[in-house]
Amino acid sequence: MKVILVEDVKALGKKGEMVNVSDGYARNMLFPKKLALEASAKNINDLKLKKAHDEKVAKEQLADARAFAEELAKAQVKVSVKVGEGGKVFGSVSSKEIAEAAKAQLGYDIDKKKIQMKDPIKAVGTTSVAIKLHPKVTAELKVVVEGI
Repeated sequence: MKVILVEDVKALGKKGEMVNVSDGYARNMLFPKKLALEASAKNINDLKLKKAHDEKVAKEQLADARAFAEELAKAQVKVSVKVGEGGKVFGSVSSKEIAEAAKAQLGYDIDKKKIQMKDPIKAVGTTSVAIKLHPKVTAELKVVVEGI
């Protein structure tokens, strides 16, 4: 019996795949737990339409991420930190502070988890920070650290 998987099933397949299973396994295991649907003409057509819609949405998200990356490349964020004698910074600038500054100054709502920094910024000056907007798109944002 051919079935369309509604969820990932271990050792059988991933969500959205059409697989061949025994009639008993489908009736007694997959259908009662709502893990699969029978591969009727209607369900197969619905699956094709859903895949087409998902591809369209993914392309739109990628295009939006690329456009936002271009905007971020032109922008810069200023962060002020306390500075001691000799220009030594007290503490450091973290991704949380950069996200808050971007929200306040530019109006961009950037998740702090998407800001990729190996180490916090511990020096005054301009630094370029990578922001992962999409699995295929990474943007650069200039962060200007100023002393108070």
